[in-house]
This record gives sequence, structure tokens and C-alpha cells, in this order.
Amino acid sequence: MDAAQTRISVGVREMACRLNGDGKNFDKAAANLCRTAQVHVSGETLRQLVEAEGRRVAQAQKAGQLPMDWSAADCRTESGTSRIYFGSDGVQVPVVTDIEKRKRRQKVKDKRRRRGKKARPLPPRKAGADQKYKEFKIVAYYDETQTHRLVAGTRGNHEAAGRLMRRQASRIRLDLADEKVGNVDGAPWIRNQVQKQSLPLDALGLDFYHLSENVHKARREVYGEEDDRGKQWAGELLHTFKHQGYEAGWQQLVSWRAGLRRGRRRAADGLLNYVSDRREMLALSGVPGQGLADRQWSDGGDVQDADGAVEGFGDALGWQQRRGHHGSGSSVSKRPMGPVLAKSIAAGGLTTPGTFVRPDDAVLGNSAGGA
Repeated sequence: MDAAQTRISVGVREMACRLNGDGKNFDKAAANLCRTAQVHVSGETLRQLVEAEGRRVAQAQKAGQLPMDWSAADCRTESGTSRIYFGSDGVQVPVVTDIEKRKRRQKVKDKRRRRGKKARPLPPRKAGADQKYKEFKIVAYYDETQTHRLVAGTRGNHEAAGRLMRRQASRIRLDLADEKVGNVDGAPWIRNQVQKQSLPLDALGLDFYHLSENVHKARREVYGEEDDRGKQWAGELLHTFKHQGYEAGWQQLVSWRAGLRRGRRRAADGLLNYVSDRREMLALSGVPGQGLADRQWSDGGDVQDADGAVEGFGDALGWQQRRGHHGSGSSVSKRPMGPVLAKSIAAGGLTTPGTFVRPDDAVLGNSAGGA
């Protein structure tokens, strides 16, 4: 593939990676490349090209060679202060299982046999995953308008995600921001890693999306899906947490639970436990000047709403499903998630738009530092 890359221009490689990010599979991306650029390559060749580019980006990232054309000092609010938001979450990513790899391998062998021509031996088969989905951990830094954002993912554990948090914070000079706000789902591993990595955050708050998600989960268990009383209760509770803070919301929850029949109190207890475990994070809501994003608590945004982040991350991976969490029932396109992941982040526009990343250049210049 290295020899092939010397014959393929940087522009064509960029276009191939971008089309691959938007395509459903490699064959479709190759067909789109042929249509748009009159470049004829097979789906297999395009796969090799994209994965090779991904490996180059990953190597450049490890070597600290991916450039950044913005820093925390550039992220100004309307008042003139610089503010950066931090978010992190775990998302379920579709992967190719070992069984699927075996089936694909057999199809290739059958096709060769029908062709009746001697061909080069296939390379050794790589082992597939043991499950259809694997959790990737996402780390995002972005400004109020999401004009600037840096998103990265790892398939490592929480420790790997913590190191990624610190490394990305260093790249954007998080310490230069006047206000540094964490807006996360409250998972213990995120809070623990923020503390372990000594991220210089001024506040770490619970995002509205995950609070709302748990409130509506309890609503459905107690009232059912479409009951108007349940919808009114959920709206009032979220309004209380947003405008009056933790104590008022807690008292409202306790009073609500007391009026439930015993068989429905289990859902209420679950919500009470969820809120209690995140008391310090919820205490930031309803308190002026605490740095929690007004926009996040007014329109339901979250790191999912770096939906510039996670949804854009999913778009870059070429998922048909537009959410990072699986379970919606929609089909997803499955591809190798290592090198493709790295190249997709770099070429998928998840940071300030710039030129194509060329890790082999001696001088990289102004470029989007995506991975």
C-alpha cells in the first residue's frame, strides 16, 4: 500500500477519506469517488488507503505532530471572557465480529473459485470482535458556539480516557481559559479521571441531557409513555432543578415519592439515588455565576450536544445510525474501527476546519488537529 500511496495524490487521498466518512461501506465510497473525481479504485483498495492514512494520523498523534490552529484563549464569549467546555461520555460503536469476518472470508474464497483464475494467496485473516458493539470513550473540548472544538475517542479503558483528557487539554492550553466548565453525565469514572488527571476545571456539572433522560425514565415507569400528568410532572421537576437548584428539586422529588403507591416507588427510589449521587454536580444549577453553561441548561444540550461531538463523531465513522448509543433499532454500517477511526476524526471536520492533515510533511502549517 505504501507504493500505491506514492502514486495517489494528497488531494485524492483526502477526498477518499472524506467520502469514506460519509459512505455506508467501502464499495459505496469507492463508487462515489469514481463518480466525483473519475478515480477508479476498488472498495478493497479504498479500505487499505483509508486505514493506511488512519495509521499515519495515529502515529503523528502519538508523536505530538498534529497541529492545532486554535487554543483556549481564542474561545471568547459575548462578554469577552474566554470559556471552554469539557465533556466526556462512553458510546457504543458497531464493530465486525469474528463470525462476520469468517463469513466474508468464505465469500471471497467462493468468488475466487468461481472466477477460475489463479490468484495470490489471501493474507492471514485477522480476528474479529467477540461482540457486535464495543464501548469507545469520547473526550471533547469546545467553546460556547462550537466554532472551536476538539474531539477524540479511545477504545481503551477509563485510564486511557483519562490520559486522553489530559493530553487534549494540553494541546488547546486549557489553562489559558478564564472559565473552564465540565458538563458531563456524572459517571463515576469521568469524575475520578478528572480528579486523577488534575484537569484545571472551575466547575464540573451534570449535563441537562442525562438528568432529563433519567427523569423521563422514571416518568414512563410510573405514568406510562403518553400520560399528560407524567409529562407535566417531568417538566416541572426539570424546571425546578434548572432554576432553583438541587435542594428544591430534591424536596420536590421526596414529596412526589411519598404520594406514590408502594409498587411504583421503586422507580422513584432509582431517580432519588441517581440525583443524590450527583448532588455536588447538580448544586451548580440555578446558581448564577457558577460557570455552568446557560445554553446547555436552556436547550437540553450535553456532550451528546457536542452532538457536534458525538453525532459528528458518528457521522465521521460513517454510521447510518445518527446517535452514538445503540439500541434505536436502526441498521449501522460496520467497519474496522482502529485506523479508520483515527483518519475519520482527522478528516471529518470535528475541529476548526482547515487543510488536510499530512503527517509526513516537514512543516504541517495551519491544519485541523482532529484526533
